Amino acid sequence: MPDHSPVRLAEATQAMLAAIEDAWPAQVAQLQALVREPSLLGQEAGVQRLMTCGMRASGLEARQVAVDVGTLAHLPGFSPAEWSYRDRPNVVGLRRGAGGGRSLVLQGHVDVVSPEPLSHWTRDPWGGEIVGERLYGRGACDMKAGVGAMLFAARAIAAAGIQLQGDLTLHSVIEEECTGNGALACLAAGFGGDGCLIPEPFYRQVLVAQVGVLWLRVVVRGQAAHVKGANAAVNAIEQAYTVIRALRTLEARLNAQKHPAFAEHPWPINLNPGIIRAGDWASTVPAECELSLRLGFFPGMSAREAMAMVRAHLADALRDDPWLSVNPPQLSFVGFQAEGYAVDAARHPLIQELQATHQDLLGAPLEPLASTATTDARFFQHHYGIPATCYGPRGANIHGIDEYVELPSVREVTKVLTAFVLRWCGVA
Repeated sequence: MPDHSPVRLAEATQAMLAAIEDAWPAQVAQLQALVREPSLLGQEAGVQRLMTCGMRASGLEARQVAVDVGTLAHLPGFSPAEWSYRDRPNVVGLRRGAGGGRSLVLQGHVDVVSPEPLSHWTRDPWGGEIVGERLYGRGACDMKAGVGAMLFAARAIAAAGIQLQGDLTLHSVIEEECTGNGALACLAAGFGGDGCLIPEPFYRQVLVAQVGVLWLRVVVRGQAAHVKGANAAVNAIEQAYTVIRALRTLEARLNAQKHPAFAEHPWPINLNPGIIRAGDWASTVPAECELSLRLGFFPGMSAREAMAMVRAHLADALRDDPWLSVNPPQLSFVGFQAEGYAVDAARHPLIQELQATHQDLLGAPLEPLASTATTDARFFQHHYGIPATCYGPRGANIHGIDEYVELPSVREVTKVLTAFVLRWCGVA
């Protein structure tokens, strides 16, 4: 068991708190550098080079872990993708313990979503600009601030000369925003632990449940024609409206079912029509419309069951439609096939240790969070049986315009992360 000697922990904690304060200007500069790397899907190599250098500067052994679809495709939690994984590594940092303690993974994703439309931003989305106590930029809050916090937690432990009993591993992963295959690749490569903490931006909250998520693509056919005969043609865009309305009824049906983990949430299951592609000429009735949508579903349902549910619902909802019953839309699933989960916080060792650490350091309890989005915690908790949760800094406008993170919360989270590492892994 890790050494929880009050004197030893107290001395080590004070040493690392001083190290965090000393390194704070460097941590802010590192976060700016991370934000200034536009790490969109397929463009993560630059930010991963920064993470590799940062891990080595923190005394960690840095390794690259590739996403090999041939290796991962048969594993639970894998999500199919249509893009290449060439030159898109995950980065793992290792610090071996002296022995006798529990091992811990600190994991975070460096991929971000598009900031478009850029004209709506009042700050440069790739600028890392600081205004007051806020640092702006795409990914600043979701979740490069958390990634920087775990990096500087490891650096503070090294700077304070603290030897851990258990192993500490950092995962810097890709594709949390669309598949989670980066997290899966690291676990499949053997880089697990006795627990995992992910500094997602859930400020003073601890994750106890999350929904499952499906990405679906629907191709709707119409009948093309010159606009002069539009009344006799079939507009695929207008037919797509019918498909969206049908899926909205499924969304409402799922929310009516309720789930104990989400009992306090008025509408936990969300459908989002995220992308629509159709037509190529304003005076031509479009013959095809492609929809890309995201749908949540409750824990307890497998991804396979969720896909079957969507297929059955659309078939039933469109059965009496004069056009779509004869010309059914083509349905496929690419991207997220992520299952949800829920845990009992009172019986969850990692959550209990994090609660105690937060209370001791800040004098305030953590609030339980049932998330209506998904995180990489599902791989650790649901597929690999590794106790996992999320906890991180505060900000706003994630996936939106003028995303920012509040810097005081980043410093606070870095301190809690570091104190938690000492408590969980033990001090040698």
